Amino acid sequence: MAAAPTLSQTAHAVSSGQLSAAEALDACIARIEATEARVNAFTGTRFEAARAQAARVDAMRARGEPLGPLAGVPFAVKNLFDIAGEVTLAGSKVNRTNPPASADAVLVQRLEAAGAVLVGSLNMDEYAYGFTTENSHYGPTHNPHKLGHVAGGSSGGSGAAVAARQVPLTLGSDTNGSIRVPSSFCGVWGLKPTFGRLSRRGSFPFVASIDHLGPFADDVAGLALAYDALQGPDPLDPGCFATSVQPVTRSLGLGVQGLRVGLLGGYFVEHASPPARNAVATAAAALGASATVEWPDAAQARAAAFITSASEGGALHLQRLRTQAADFEPLSVDRFISGALQPAAWYLRAQRFRRVYRDKVNALFRDWDVLIAPATPVAAPAIGTEWIDINGQRFPCRPSIGLLTQPISFAGCPVVAAPLWPSGTGGLPIGVQLIAAPWREDIALRAGWALAQAGVAHTREPAL
Repeated sequence: MAAAPTLSQTAHAVSSGQLSAAEALDACIARIEATEARVNAFTGTRFEAARAQAARVDAMRARGEPLGPLAGVPFAVKNLFDIAGEVTLAGSKVNRTNPPASADAVLVQRLEAAGAVLVGSLNMDEYAYGFTTENSHYGPTHNPHKLGHVAGGSSGGSGAAVAARQVPLTLGSDTNGSIRVPSSFCGVWGLKPTFGRLSRRGSFPFVASIDHLGPFADDVAGLALAYDALQGPDPLDPGCFATSVQPVTRSLGLGVQGLRVGLLGGYFVEHASPPARNAVATAAAALGASATVEWPDAAQARAAAFITSASEGGALHLQRLRTQAADFEPLSVDRFISGALQPAAWYLRAQRFRRVYRDKVNALFRDWDVLIAPATPVAAPAIGTEWIDINGQRFPCRPSIGLLTQPISFAGCPVVAAPLWPSGTGGLPIGVQLIAAPWREDIALRAGWALAQAGVAHTREPAL
């Protein structure tokens, strides 16, 4: 079977008339039907509605009307995004009795306005509280590159659907690493934008003060296209701080020319396995980076992120926990309950620390434009793994997968997760984080483009 066209290739083929939107969608549906029983990325599909969307794109082209930049590109969304007429599950059993959404989430609307075609909703950790998508309600999502292994989480379905070539574009959320971890484990591109960059209206929350929404894609050019389509102010979302659209696609080709690139040491070396360190070394060599940079207070930031997540998540679900605790995911219910019982003083202390921490992080970018770190300490573990080894130390698996992502999102910095394939992982990928100053997604994406052009960051066909 020939390799499926990437996101950017599909967008170009449809816009140029080489491929119809209906043909692109049919290929996508066939791939989902051929692989989904093994991957379990989707919790719902809407193929008939998608066919109607694709037909509208093709009719516009037949009439000579201008097409959007994502015309005919199939996409799917983590099931915490509202889809009009469907119940927003957020990975839970509890939500099944909620009324259907009355409108699409803002980011879904923006992708559809750009011509993209929505094909379904994707599996996730319940209420986004997890790093593995071992969901007991909807089944675990399997890593397309090694089916007995996790896809990462909480946006595991989003990462796996792209890696399995089911769709070239998905949406996910990232509070503590939930875009970057599946990107790393599944070997796809992911973008966690600056905190407050993209509208969250129409998505089910987890931790309002840390939640980010963003795209996954099978190539970096497509990731940039999708990000440009997702941008824009939203005066109805008090958590969206963007005041304008700042396109990135046209600047990709600049690469890292003129940029100061460093690699994170200390904490980010100590908590990275040899293959993860090798991935960073490969990326650093390709980007001409040799200087080591110390990220301030990483361990404390991770602790503060845990406290914040537990407190806000527990408070959000307090009434559900009181009345429906037995219906919660066994892997998350105890953490929600303990979060609801945390002393308020802990939360307040974490927020005081966060203000000082952000100032320290932002000061780093006076001297650096891009900082490189591993996205995960190890490659994807087997489903059901309870413990992992990192440099001779034993760590609990599920929380420790976020060791390297939590400090970054707690500062709100934009990060591109780039897929690398170091040796020593049994053929599994490990991603690297390309971290830039707040509001400089363009720089992180330029670094990703440079890694792709150097041939060191790329997706691979899965062994399905």
